[in-house]
Amino acid sequence: MNKISVIGLDLAKDLFQVHGVDERGRAVVRRQLKRREVLAFFANLEPCLVGLEACGGCHYWAREIGKLGHTVKAMAPQFVRPYVKSQKNDLADAEAICEAVARPTMRFVSVKTVDQQSILQLHRARQLLTQMRVGLSNHMRALLIEYGIALPKGVKALPERLPAILESAENGLTDTARALLAVLDTQYRSLCAQAVQVEARIHAWHRQNEASLRLSEIPGVGVLTATALVGSIGDAKAFRNGRQLAAFLGLVPQQRSSGGREKLLGITKRGDGYVRTLLVHGARAVIRGVRIRQRAGRPVDPWLAALLTRAHPNKVAVAQAAKVARIAWSLLARERTYTVPTTACAA
Repeated sequence: MNKISVIGLDLAKDLFQVHGVDERGRAVVRRQLKRREVLAFFANLEPCLVGLEACGGCHYWAREIGKLGHTVKAMAPQFVRPYVKSQKNDLADAEAICEAVARPTMRFVSVKTVDQQSILQLHRARQLLTQMRVGLSNHMRALLIEYGIALPKGVKALPERLPAILESAENGLTDTARALLAVLDTQYRSLCAQAVQVEARIHAWHRQNEASLRLSEIPGVGVLTATALVGSIGDAKAFRNGRQLAAFLGLVPQQRSSGGREKLLGITKRGDGYVRTLLVHGARAVIRGVRIRQRAGRPVDPWLAALLTRAHPNKVAVAQAAKVARIAWSLLARERTYTVPTTACAA
């Protein structure tokens, strides 16, 4: 068999499809592998370029195959799709991956470390627990409103007032409703406690990570945003500049330009929406602080103050979030510490 130079590996749960080509681009191997056979197959090959689609399990296989001496590159599925010929199946997908990974202009996904995957899993768990808690809270409020009991807004109103409501015999609640609300209240408090435990783990991880500590010095970047950025970005040097990172997070305008006429729309909203949401909320906090300082006659960032006079606060928040993303790239890629800009110091 001729020497394999490039391999496209279509990942799956049990059956993996392999498509390999030689230096001239001729197919020399097409075979299906079971999960237990994958590492043994690559261990018997000379080092080559291996392409993967970014999906569940992608980072694990990229790390394991990379340990065997191969160069592993992962790509977003939307960049591989144009190379699929005719019908879609595992063989066609593996061939498309093999062809796409060899393109000189292809964009690749940074392979995450185990540590980065761990912090992102904590963030996803916290997000899930929060969603479950909010859904359960809304359900309990809806049950109470059916008996004419309306609670005020806020996350503290339900746990503070529900015990008194359950003990009162004059509010019209039936025994069935009381028993049901008691069960739901127990589950609600359990979710709250679990969310606090997960967030405590995130804070502990933050205190032990030097990059996350440096990012938290940026205005509008707290513990959650800093740890999420470190986990999501991976290797910051994979981006050529800060604007590429902002584009990766979907914070740049979407283009519909043609014929030399530029047309810019809203932001692209690509990438991880969770990280983008954290950045935008942090930017809103910065804007709120600027307005408080302006009313008190204290100095503020002149760039942000000037932007607020000519643009809607929502647009300013996105612009500030994109600026924070560019600053974060500079700190991570160049291993710097955040310093207050000269213009802000002068103000």
